[in-house]
Amino acid sequence: MNDQFASDNWAGLAPQALAALLEANGSGHAPAYGDDAWTQRACDAVRRVFDADCEVFFVFNGTAANALSLAALCRPYEAVVCTPLAHIAADECNAVGFMGQGVSLLPGDDGSDAARRAKLTPAALDAAARNRRDLHAPRARAVSLTQATELGTLYTVDELRALTAAARELKLKVHMDGARFANAVASLGCAPADASWRAGVDVLSFGATKNGAPVGEAVVFFDRALADGFEWRAKQAGQLASKMRMLTAPWVGLLEGGAWLAHAGHANAMARRLAAAIEALPGVRLLHTPQANGVFAELPRPAIEALRAQGWRFHEMLPNGGCRLMCAWDTQPETVDAFAADLAAACPIA
Repeated sequence: MNDQFASDNWAGLAPQALAALLEANGSGHAPAYGDDAWTQRACDAVRRVFDADCEVFFVFNGTAANALSLAALCRPYEAVVCTPLAHIAADECNAVGFMGQGVSLLPGDDGSDAARRAKLTPAALDAAARNRRDLHAPRARAVSLTQATELGTLYTVDELRALTAAARELKLKVHMDGARFANAVASLGCAPADASWRAGVDVLSFGATKNGAPVGEAVVFFDRALADGFEWRAKQAGQLASKMRMLTAPWVGLLEGGAWLAHAGHANAMARRLAAAIEALPGVRLLHTPQANGVFAELPRPAIEALRAQGWRFHEMLPNGGCRLMCAWDTQPETVDAFAADLAAACPIA
């Protein structure tokens, strides 16, 4: 079945991740709960990638990474500013409120073009954080930015710096949902540090599952003081793996040789190839030029139905036929071309 565009989560393990996992599995007994050499190597690899003496923790998935990070930043009566389309707001079943024992979300949307592309602006951040300052409303404590965003757009380094400067003025901590951080860095062509702590990010949920890992995300505290007690918070939430090396060895495989960035760059290239192949088809309208590894486009309803009948899988994310087509680390040019050909055949004649 041609199902490669439903989600980058659908892809299997990258060979580097699998090789490291098999090596860890074949290396005999090792200390549990993260006291093993593989976990130390993974933490050190993260620190080298970011050129920072950061605190690094590994959890099972992105929802836990985001919710526990924000719970560490906020008291139960405080709130997090984010966009209405943020994963924490739309797709994580109020995990922030659950893990944070009441932490709430404040949507920031100023109706700008940036907002329509799932990006927060300094003006929207300021308005959301200052809307209510009285005792009867939750107090804004943090802001969460998604990079790349839920619509596949990117914050430039300058945009990140402007947002974090606005956050500092408001005395807010800055969290980044980096489920596709690798794709963002590959597209921006900057150092990982420049798109994170050097731009003012305090905590990053660093994703690998969408980039060739089997399971597990990293919570990276660039401000080490904010990590105080986080290991207990993760343990209490059921996010401490006993055989931690099985979670962290794939990170070693992906990070130490640079495969994480190469795979992200390939996924991005496949998205650009797909967009170029379909943008001129009758009835097709790209919502924006791909910036990461997703193509967002309006497709004719008959074409959507025809593609599904042929076994293609993708999500309809927006009204009026807006579809999300995700490319993964292992998406092949032949798959892109086959999908584009089937879409062309299914589009109405202009």
